[in-house]
Amino acid sequence: MKVQMIGCSHHHSSVAVRERLAFGPTQVGLALAQLRQQFPKTEAVLLSTCNRVEIYTAAEQPDGSPTHEQVAQFMADFHGLPIYEIFDDLFERTGEDAVRHLFMVAASLDSMVVGEPQILSQVKQAYELAKGHQSAGPLTHGIFQTAVRVAKRVTTETNLHQRRVSIPSIAVGDFAAQIFERFDDKHVLVIGAGEMGEETLRYLQNEGAHNVAVVNRSAERAEKLAATWRGRAVSWEKLPEELVRADLVISTTGAGQPVITLADYKRIEAARYQRPLFVLDLAMPRDFDPAIGDRLGVYLYSIDDLQAACQKNRQARDEELPGAIHIVEEETGRFMAELNHRATAPIIKRLREGWQTPKDEELRRLFNKLPELDERTRNEITVSFERLVNKLLHPPLESLRTEAEQGPPHGLLEALKRLFQIKD
Repeated sequence: MKVQMIGCSHHHSSVAVRERLAFGPTQVGLALAQLRQQFPKTEAVLLSTCNRVEIYTAAEQPDGSPTHEQVAQFMADFHGLPIYEIFDDLFERTGEDAVRHLFMVAASLDSMVVGEPQILSQVKQAYELAKGHQSAGPLTHGIFQTAVRVAKRVTTETNLHQRRVSIPSIAVGDFAAQIFERFDDKHVLVIGAGEMGEETLRYLQNEGAHNVAVVNRSAERAEKLAATWRGRAVSWEKLPEELVRADLVISTTGAGQPVITLADYKRIEAARYQRPLFVLDLAMPRDFDPAIGDRLGVYLYSIDDLQAACQKNRQARDEELPGAIHIVEEETGRFMAELNHRATAPIIKRLREGWQTPKDEELRRLFNKLPELDERTRNEITVSFERLVNKLLHPPLESLRTEAEQGPPHGLLEALKRLFQIKD
């Protein structure tokens, strides 16, 4: 039995490499079909996200499983790349390490932002796609179903996922959510086109926000960002009008002085009718005069405010990590023991069958010699023989079970096969 994972992730590879190796939704099915054709005795699941590309394979017989080099060559050929350009970016996990790795990934302990929830749904989707293309099987079913259970245990038994640690996630989840009960009816104004602003928009849209206006000194950049988020681009001159309409403002310009002064805000303040205004000022230097935060109904947060919350959450999250890792280790040990015990099943079956034949022969011989025995006595003798066989089998089977809990019982299996002359 062989389980392995070959792939790359943000830990080892650049974005450029991951982009070249990524599999789009339509490519996954084609790749799984090709893997199945090349390695018909191997189960496979392909996980491709923006942060990782990983191929998990499992086979009952090790000689039916592809090698590290063969999987690497498959990935290179599929994307039309020379293998030497990607080989050093690929890493391998086998056996227990591969299982543990998947459990860590599903539980978001291997993510760029530990605790982010998206990866579990991506793992589930990869598994479902493999099932849909008849690429998954008994081994991968067990591994991926257990991975989902591990992730759920980490979520319910620790507070890891409650600790947001990125500035945009804290801005939306910890700050804006305290002011607004819902986001689908809110007007979002983006000033500038910074990367952090885009990430914050992503979190807001996940919460249901869809009315987005983008203001930028460059009309071209405003239109590009607005198109990405299905919003509308607005000229810089209309910024005051948009401030009147806005409920949430994300500001990320590179201006050297405040874009909105206290005097600017006072001029439009009356038109807002004291509606709550959440301002996330991610610029450095700040885009909004700090004094605006003292106005009625204004909730103004600078990047320093959010970084302090990030640090606090990060420390709290780190305190949860040992408990989460303990769950992964516990589940990995349990799964591997079950997997190793499963490997002993064919030997146990043959061992029982090997003892069943002489038992049946002796019972027939005995009953032939004692034809006067009634049915009740015959049944009692048969049960006694069964108990005797079970008692004799118990020590070797118990030794196999104990050995499987410690690792693959290859040595003991071979000894039993020789001792009882069990053929492959």
